Amino acid sequence: MPGFPESDFIYLDYNATTPVDPAVAEAVDEAMRTLWGNPSSGHRLGRQARRAVEEARAQVAACLHARPEEIVFTAGGTEADAWAVLGSVEARGGGHVVVSAVEHAAVLAPARELARQGRIRLTELPVDRHGQVDVGQLAEALAAETVLVSVMLANNEVGTVQPVAEVAELCRRRGVVCHTDAAQAVAKIPVQVDELGVDLLTVAGHKLYAPKGVGALYVRAGTPLAPLLRGAGQEGGRRAGTESVPLIVALGVACTLAAGDLTAEGRRLAALRDRLEVLFMEGFPGLIRHGHPSQRLPNTASVAFPGVDAHALLASLADSVAASAGAACHSGHRTPSHVLTAMGVDAATAAATVRFSVGRFTTPAEVEEGAARVLAAARSLAGTAHREGRGDHPRHQR
Repeated sequence: MPGFPESDFIYLDYNATTPVDPAVAEAVDEAMRTLWGNPSSGHRLGRQARRAVEEARAQVAACLHARPEEIVFTAGGTEADAWAVLGSVEARGGGHVVVSAVEHAAVLAPARELARQGRIRLTELPVDRHGQVDVGQLAEALAAETVLVSVMLANNEVGTVQPVAEVAELCRRRGVVCHTDAAQAVAKIPVQVDELGVDLLTVAGHKLYAPKGVGALYVRAGTPLAPLLRGAGQEGGRRAGTESVPLIVALGVACTLAAGDLTAEGRRLAALRDRLEVLFMEGFPGLIRHGHPSQRLPNTASVAFPGVDAHALLASLADSVAASAGAACHSGHRTPSHVLTAMGVDAATAAATVRFSVGRFTTPAEVEEGAARVLAAARSLAGTAHREGRGDHPRHQR
């Protein structure tokens, strides 16, 4: 596997970050050696760099079924999300913003800060027990002063896919800008802006086998959006700063690879995920699965091992299996995942939740061996908790 010289290490954390695809790494290496000119320079080296940037822009646009001039490169998904929120509000001079309660912090944090400053009125739209928003509730939440709705395409923790096309259609009828964070969706499910109907869409390079530090924001022509970064006027005056040509080239190549046969890859990923869940259910009675039963990413399994502390489980596996906890840890204080909490999951179950995510380089053998290692550690920890009188977590099955 690229980036994993330790043959006994099993990586089941693709939603956290992806290894750089070998074809992408090769393109980056070539760009770093030959395309070091400033894309804004008029001499030959600058023109070569500019051509590479524009080729990558066309590649990203083709992946999304957008026009090249609607793609603006950023330093990653967080910048793109923040720009969608802050730029929309600044362009309209404030107003009302609606976000789903399960958005990534890159959307929630700037929206909440604007609300704290009194610059907007903020509505956080609830979700059902599967993590989906209700378009009817969204319709009721919209107001005359609503300027932006942001609903992610696919959730990073539980994999639930949102009805974004319905959300965007509602927003279009009401004259509201619609943004979707598609960072977790690109390269896993088809993401086409003409079908989704959104005005703004976030892409994150390191979620689709490109390096960290690069992303893009799709901006539909005519969408009001103030610049987040002002300066010398790069990216058509929309995003200042000298372009990182090698990283932009990488994103272009990664998007070309992602635009391949997603149907076949989706089936392969879903088969690996389903096998992982079956092994967990057979090996750990009472296992709890989170997320929508059908409308979810093909690669993501969010499961709770009742009676097992997720952080303790991951710590015991840290040198053999990679996965992520379903609860966040900030400054040494563990708090339940805001996604699971919004879905109505109790704190004990949230604390026992682990997210597993497979990807392009995952093999069936890794799934089998990874599940065996996880189950052995989980059963050991559950036994310890029971002996210490802490094995009374609720056991439910979706």
